[in-house]
Amino acid sequence: MHLATPPIACVVPDGVFDAFGWCASDELEWRCAAGSGGLDDATPIDGSDPARMVFVLRAGAAPMLPRELARLHAFGLGLGDDEEALAPWAIDVATDELHANRLRPRDAMWLAADNLNALFWGLHDWAHFHNHGDFEPAQRPWTELQCDAAALAWLWLNRPAIPLADATWERVRREVEALSRERFAAEAVAWDASVLSPARVQALLGDRARTARS
Repeated sequence: MHLATPPIACVVPDGVFDAFGWCASDELEWRCAAGSGGLDDATPIDGSDPARMVFVLRAGAAPMLPRELARLHAFGLGLGDDEEALAPWAIDVATDELHANRLRPRDAMWLAADNLNALFWGLHDWAHFHNHGDFEPAQRPWTELQCDAAALAWLWLNRPAIPLADATWERVRREVEALSRERFAAEAVAWDASVLSPARVQALLGDRARTARS
């Protein structure tokens, strides 16, 4: 499935990103095993490492990126011993290297994720890949907030195709807002939680939000 991931406006202060939108996002190729009876949404969005999520690298692409055997992380997709994935610990490395080499993320990889927690974090990381920023502790809550907002907006836009119920999206949004509160509190940084309100997240999509309503 090709999920629409249109560019999302910057919702954080100037200077958080040194190359915001250096590559305009447009779509993310997403695969999960068929016949599961629906996307598993039981795992809360709480900041834990997402299970069963990995970015599978396209053959011959991105030789500079750390990699592992893809089938160790993605199941039910028939991945072979010759297929590699971005090492799950290397999201920040990939954010740096894709930007440094001006390599369009969609040309380098696709997402394998078989549960909603994994899909959210895959979209969150997809936003990172298109917006290069500072990973210093004081800036980290802001870079994460931008990527949270993008992931929530993209989930809202694609919920008919996923499929994802409006109520489930709202539960995810509340969990993401709580996680963001924890990040800012940990760094003693003030922020405006309304950035992640339903209306403001959906407004990031412009006219697309209205055409995607159930």
